[in-house]
Amino acid sequence: PSMAQEAAPVLLVVLARLVSSTWHEGSGYYMESQTNEVYVEETPPEPALDYHRVPQWCATLNIHRGDATCYSPRGSSYRSSLGTRCELSCTRGYRLVGPSAVQCLPNRHWSGMAYCRQIRCHVLPAVLRGSYVCSAGVQMDSRCDYTCQPGYQLEGDRSRICMEDGRWSGSEPICVDLEPPKIRCPDSRERIAEPGKLTATVYWDPPRVKDSADGIIKRVMLRGPEPGSEFPEGEHVIRYTAHDQAYNRASCKFSVRVQVRRCPVLKPPQNGYISCTSDGNNYGATCEYLCEGGYERQGTSLRVCQSTQQWTGSQPLCAPMQINTDVNSAASLLDQFNEKRRLFIISAPDPSNRYYKMQISMLQQATCGLDLRHVTTIELVGQPPHEVGRIREHQLSLGIIEELRQFLHLTRSHFNAVLLD
Repeated sequence: PSMAQEAAPVLLVVLARLVSSTWHEGSGYYMESQTNEVYVEETPPEPALDYHRVPQWCATLNIHRGDATCYSPRGSSYRSSLGTRCELSCTRGYRLVGPSAVQCLPNRHWSGMAYCRQIRCHVLPAVLRGSYVCSAGVQMDSRCDYTCQPGYQLEGDRSRICMEDGRWSGSEPICVDLEPPKIRCPDSRERIAEPGKLTATVYWDPPRVKDSADGIIKRVMLRGPEPGSEFPEGEHVIRYTAHDQAYNRASCKFSVRVQVRRCPVLKPPQNGYISCTSDGNNYGATCEYLCEGGYERQGTSLRVCQSTQQWTGSQPLCAPMQINTDVNSAASLLDQFNEKRRLFIISAPDPSNRYYKMQISMLQQATCGLDLRHVTTIELVGQPPHEVGRIREHQLSLGIIEELRQFLHLTRSHFNAVLLD
């Protein structure tokens, strides 16, 4: 067969690493490259040589995506004559595979074969909770920019470039959760203390918590009383703290203010005093007006502090009792004392008597839980014929003294005293 038949075109389909290759024309053989690219290779025909006109000994050298700088013994116009030496190089972005220089041999073949393979970096691994976008895939000079999912921040190189040595610049970054969760507390609130109390029961909804990263909240801590607690008068700060999975934390706070509505402080009436519930002048407190012994109340007995911070009713008076001691019998004297007038009768044969002294002490100190300021006292001291009886500043007759002593004798238990209520 002829040389032209031997050099008939051959169509090859080769699975490679996505790299185009360049073949040396007229080499007569094929070197498989370590690539991943699907390409079509066509070996150019070796031209017939005209030995009489142009001494083209080897086939014309052509490097795809490269260049050959040749030096011939016959001059610069000869690029494929016998003995020609060519230095091979590749354009930017390609790497030479094979010898960097070849020579035209007597057997009409070049001393070697080389081609230009595209420079490529390996595929970058996926980034957990992030991604990257590359300008030119895995080719040289391709720039890959990294971004993280919402709620995550990038640590490391934000960009990597495929370099001439087929390696990526920098190192692989990571996406980390550095953002604290978002927490929103309920609004601050003010409450009025409940009637008759100095506290208020306050409720609220738990705070709203979100995590912008994975949405998982590890725990929410409360510093302060729980919802539904009783709060005393004043301002109280409630704080919540939330932690996400990466142990980032965020806090919020709000205040609970309890106000005790109070009425003006009541003044006791002249010759009287006041007994109040709760704190005396807070909303719901009730005050009772009482008169001292020998005086009786004229007007309202009870007044209540309202939510308007005003008292009901008006202040009563304590007027002197009109006691008639010019009576014929002790019964007539005692009949003047009803539910509004309380009477305490004490009796002793001698002012120095120890029982008498003890009774007086009880009366003055209001012992046994009794408040005797509002009680009128009758004192019977001594023995006939020197006995003395008096109610306040009024002196009693001997007949009434004797009747009262007999009344005491019938009602007394241990002491010579009785309280008539």
